[in-house]
Amino acid sequence: MLVGRARHQASKLSAGLKALGAAVIEIPFIEIRPPRSYEPLDTALKHISEYKWLILTSVNGVDALAIRMKRLQISPKEFEHLRIATIGPSTRKAAESLGMKVSVVPPQYIAESVVESLRDRVGGQRVLLVRAAVARDVIPRQLRKMGARVDVVEAYETVVPAASKKKLQSVIQDPKRRPQVVTFTSSSTVRNFMTLLGGRGRPPHTMLDEIRFASIGPVTSATLREFRLPVHLEAEEYTIPGLIRAILAGKQQIPHR
Repeated sequence: MLVGRARHQASKLSAGLKALGAAVIEIPFIEIRPPRSYEPLDTALKHISEYKWLILTSVNGVDALAIRMKRLQISPKEFEHLRIATIGPSTRKAAESLGMKVSVVPPQYIAESVVESLRDRVGGQRVLLVRAAVARDVIPRQLRKMGARVDVVEAYETVVPAASKKKLQSVIQDPKRRPQVVTFTSSSTVRNFMTLLGGRGRPPHTMLDEIRFASIGPVTSATLREFRLPVHLEAEEYTIPGLIRAILAGKQQIPHR
């Protein structure tokens, strides 16, 4: 099985798959980097008392927040007045490890569920959304329709790791090393996977025909389909444990060699 998470985040998924007896190959499809400028995030943190809500969409965003808080000498106590929403249990755990109290974790770990969880709760209020440099605009667009004043700040950016290109192409093109399953944990991992293989305009994916694609959730699945790639396995709970369970449940779909 091929795990394409960022190198520092791959261990949890890899360990879970190895526990199922899988042989795991790790080739990162994504690399996490600081944003081009921390100024917007720093400015927001210096004026955190003006916000009513803080929305955190990933552990990476929480990690960046922690770094800037330390740099600016901002105490978690300055966040006590905020209502904080996080996507998923991992992001909640990361926020709570900073001493923050999380008010909302939506039932489904996608942007649309965040919006529904905040419906009728943010009108006229100022909201700070901390996220990646390139992300879907569902949350800010929909919350603004509800009357919220939303500031979006970039805490990090995701890029294609150049060092992975030769490794990935070599593994995919070698019938003896080609993985039976490739896992995708975000839309970015799908896009970067295709970029590393040659991009949207490459010839038909004949060398991918025997591979099963496993998706962490419906948004990632939609991106796979955009690239005309099938979704063989999809997590019911949009988390790493949920993805592992989906792979285990769909074991019969994985071709044996």
